[in-house]
Amino acid sequence: QEQLVESGGGLVQPGGSLRLSCVASGFTINSWHLAWVRQAPGKGPEWVSIISTGGSKTRYADSVKGRFTITRDNFKNTVYLQMASLKLEDTALYYCARISKFIAGADPEYDLWGQGTQVTVSS
Repeated sequence: QEQLVESGGGLVQPGGSLRLSCVASGFTINSWHLAWVRQAPGKGPEWVSIISTGGSKTRYADSVKGRFTITRDNFKNTVYLQMASLKLEDTALYYCARISKFIAGADPEYDLWGQGTQVTVSS
């Protein structure tokens, strides 16, 4: 069974840092672009960051550019999101997702999601 499992969320003060991890099972991530997507209360999903199969290409939403870093370790079948300088508006449920289709200029399409990990930024 193909699965994505996120971890690393928690409560952090503004300006703090967190590192999210997403471990894949049932398939190897080598051939897949992957993304972190978040959903804040009352809002729709927002892709945060995307990483290419080999990790050489990354993209970030403007709202997190310069603060978040996405990486992957294909040997460990894991993708990471390092988050720094966290803001109140970063509070959301963060999902790891497998990209099934990605066309420049359009939002990615996903075919597999994790269960999410909660990130709460609060003083």
